[in-house]
Amino acid sequence: MKHWICTVGFLFAVTASAQPSVPEIPFESVPEVLKLPKDLYLGEASGVAVNSKGHIFVFSRGNTTGPAYGAAAAQLLEFDASGNFLREIGKNLYGWSYAHTVRIDKDDNIWVTDKGSDVVVKFSAEGRVLMVIGRKQEASDEETAPLKHPKPPLPAEDGRFRQVTDVTWDPAGNIFISDGYINSRIAKIDKDGNWIKSWGGPGNKPGEFSTPHSIDADAKGNLYVADRGNRRIQVFDSDGNFLRSIQIDVPFDHSIRPVIGNPVDPTTTAGPFAPGAPWAVCITPAPNQVLYAVDAYPGRIYKLSLEGKVLGVLGTGGRQLKQLGWVHELACPSENVLFVAELLNWRVQKLVLHPR
Repeated sequence: MKHWICTVGFLFAVTASAQPSVPEIPFESVPEVLKLPKDLYLGEASGVAVNSKGHIFVFSRGNTTGPAYGAAAAQLLEFDASGNFLREIGKNLYGWSYAHTVRIDKDDNIWVTDKGSDVVVKFSAEGRVLMVIGRKQEASDEETAPLKHPKPPLPAEDGRFRQVTDVTWDPAGNIFISDGYINSRIAKIDKDGNWIKSWGGPGNKPGEFSTPHSIDADAKGNLYVADRGNRRIQVFDSDGNFLRSIQIDVPFDHSIRPVIGNPVDPTTTAGPFAPGAPWAVCITPAPNQVLYAVDAYPGRIYKLSLEGKVLGVLGTGGRQLKQLGWVHELACPSENVLFVAELLNWRVQKLVLHPR
């Protein structure tokens, strides 16, 4: 009996419990937030970020070239705070292959993760390449092809990634990269680009991952990792020590169908389409920080405290304004303004929240 009590206590300490009563947050979607010039289109909008001037950066699977399978699909676009198109950054860049996320650091440098080329690229605010982390496969190699997913995966290698997903930083400038789909680990690199360590690997224990898909850091340097396949957000300090796990359990109407695909078992507890499985996370600026997370099914955005309490929920899956179609990245420049990049709807929405 004593052993059972200790086990239950541990689970409660690291896992947020179900919350049967969570308020709906009223919100609006700003119409035509991005003003695209003639003959410029977004593909799947996989990334969105906002800099200190309010400029909006969109990483899109547009400008596609090549065959349907294995095409190069990545284009980085900048818009001003009013949504007017300013420029394309990195046109014809060697590292463009398959867009994943874009982030802006405290100095307004622009960072992108490219899942197809396995590289993280740092641009200056002016749009020049400052740093490349990782390496693209060589076009001349006979075995160059889309990466395999053996189980267990081949051993990870320092300095290289396999289907990288996201990037963030701590207050000291250390770089943290979620090496997502295959290696399922987190890499720590110093501000000069020197490899320090990595932790994790495939699995479902604390400190293990099933597609760490998104990562952000709070003002203390603690890391929040969207462990999508395990349907949880894992929290670590900047040395990779496990702190806690957050699971999002908010009731919803089980008759809701996914935006695309067959009906989902609403009781499933693992996989990218499990209710509450986080596809993206973002943390608002200090001093009063909150965490936002989003799932693909039922397609909602969750507002949480950094400790993991769900404070509110908004949105639903769909194709109209105020509906969400596989939100792939969130940007939260303030507590009540969110930008969401959607894969299925090929768009970015600006959501203005009006909490009661």
